[in-house]
Amino acid sequence: MKTVPILRFSLTPGPPLNQPNNIQQSLPVQPYRKARGAYLGELNYPFCPTGTETFSLSDQMSSRRKPVNAAAFLIILMKVFSGLGLLCHQGEYKIGNECCPKCLAGHRVKTHCTVDSSTSCLPCMTGTYTDQPNGLERCHHCTNCDSGSGLRIKTPCTVTSDTLCEPLEGFYCVHPTGHSCERAQEHKHCKPGQYISQNGTASTDTECSDCSSGTFSDGTFHSCQPHTQCHSLNRQQITAGTSAADTQCEEKSNHVTVVVIITVMLLIVFIIAAVLLLRHYKKKGEKHQSAPLSE
Repeated sequence: MKTVPILRFSLTPGPPLNQPNNIQQSLPVQPYRKARGAYLGELNYPFCPTGTETFSLSDQMSSRRKPVNAAAFLIILMKVFSGLGLLCHQGEYKIGNECCPKCLAGHRVKTHCTVDSSTSCLPCMTGTYTDQPNGLERCHHCTNCDSGSGLRIKTPCTVTSDTLCEPLEGFYCVHPTGHSCERAQEHKHCKPGQYISQNGTASTDTECSDCSSGTFSDGTFHSCQPHTQCHSLNRQQITAGTSAADTQCEEKSNHVTVVVIITVMLLIVFIIAAVLLLRHYKKKGEKHQSAPLSE
């Protein structure tokens, strides 16, 4: 709000106003009107009567002799400061040269006030709002929490408050506005060989750190895990571990066991072959014995 200097003048009674032969000037003085706001730059003074006052330009600076001249001088000074504009009370808004009462939150102006009528207001429609007393002709449109911007509704819009948005799960706000958010971004995914050193929140991104030697992480661990020691498990190593993957192990082979197994299998095959061969010769011998008897 602009600061307006306050001009104070002392008006002392003096002799009746004479009319010398120098140049005379007449200024119209408006009648006093009780306004809805504080006016600056208009001729609304309760001490000035309705009509026209005549004063001498040569007597303007003599407030001790002519009170009316002091008032005229005050009028001139007020005209100089008229560029400072109209000052309205907190519960009013400026429209032209009027201070009109504001509409309540959740409403808008239908028609502005006049000298004879006050401001006319209408409630905001669904999907619009005003969150404070105002002199607006249109309500604000409610904010849309766009999922494409990583947002969802935190608090729905009402006629007296805008929508509040928050980041989707797995997102964090990169453009906060008061208690709401205009744009969010997905949390960073740690790479293989890194671990999650700090979980992402609605306002901060995920933090990643590299694994040290002898440990690994696929990017989803909250701490790096030590590589498996195959020899401690009585296994043999197939693939060495890296920062992104564990060591690959397999059971150790037992040569004695392998030899025994092979020997047993060969023995079984030999027995089966011997049995089959024995049956074959037995059947062949029976055929030779039965042939002379038939002759």
